[in-house]
Amino acid sequence: MMLSPSLPTRLAKAAEDNGFDLDRVVDGMWLGFASSHVPLRVWLTAYGDVVVVAFSHANVWRSLAGLGASFSSPLPEGACGARGVTSYDQLHHLLRRAFLLSRALPDELWKAFADKTATLPRTTEAERLVVQRVGQDMFRGGLLDFWDGRCAITGLAVPALLRASHIKPWAACDLDAERLDVFNGFLLAVHLDAAFDAGLITVADDGAVVVSEELDGDARALLALDRPVRVRGLADGHRRYLEWHRKREFGAR
Repeated sequence: MMLSPSLPTRLAKAAEDNGFDLDRVVDGMWLGFASSHVPLRVWLTAYGDVVVVAFSHANVWRSLAGLGASFSSPLPEGACGARGVTSYDQLHHLLRRAFLLSRALPDELWKAFADKTATLPRTTEAERLVVQRVGQDMFRGGLLDFWDGRCAITGLAVPALLRASHIKPWAACDLDAERLDVFNGFLLAVHLDAAFDAGLITVADDGAVVVSEELDGDARALLALDRPVRVRGLADGHRRYLEWHRKREFGAR
């Protein structure tokens, strides 16, 4: 199958507009792109009316499940999975989300944090708090990217009313890699962040929000927890931290 003469130009513009600005490479019917900002590579092609994007990182591909149909035909070398969309608006959204998700990958956040704090002193408690604040700000940025700026439970998209909620708290983590792991947190509306931090709610492995018996019917109604709610887009990476939260924060009450 050959791409139409104008299609490579349109695909290249979509890639470049969304952060994939390096290495336009032709691989059979695929156009490959890298980025000067994130480690993700993408490959683009078309089958009839469907534009297909393949990804080099499996966790990014899995996290994009709601943004396109899974595509299983032969993929370019280095790709872990692909998704197909049927409009250029969808293509731009898919590429932008992929870019933001790859920027929030645990290793990327940790590396950026290590670079930013490498020269900061950590001798006194005040100095250590400065380093912690840098990490917490970066963690919040990573969660905003990962959750597309929306509460993981309600979908609220008002940044001033959203909190970066660690599943395993900063102080309980042994390594900065855990503290900066985007899977060790949810972006939550302020009331849900407070309830989660207090161990009054937790999250099951299927994403269902579990409410403590300490919250009576009136409290549940006021918090809109009197009906089933769940975390949207829960990933495998969250589950090991959630086990810790259920045992140490929720189960310990």
